[in-house]
Amino acid sequence: MPTIKLYSRSLCGWCQDAKRYLKEHNLTFDEVDVGRDPAAYEEMKRLSGQTFVPTIVVDGKVLADFDVAQLEKFLAALPKTTTQAQA
Repeated sequence: MPTIKLYSRSLCGWCQDAKRYLKEHNLTFDEVDVGRDPAAYEEMKRLSGQTFVPTIVVDGKVLADFDVAQLEKFLAALPKTTTQAQA
């Protein structure tokens, strides 16, 4: 099972789109609101080298400041066992 972490903010439209996409594709993920968690914000900056949301980390691979089309491309490039839908 892949480890998917989504760094987001509550009023971020792209973050809402990313969450919807992951849920529609039955991909389990942990969401971290960097607007409420300063330590998570710092962690996101360290991992991605930037400060924009959404940022997603899948088994150590990072995609930052993306839209759904970029998310689809990112997930498609990962090993198939990483992004197979969870039963």
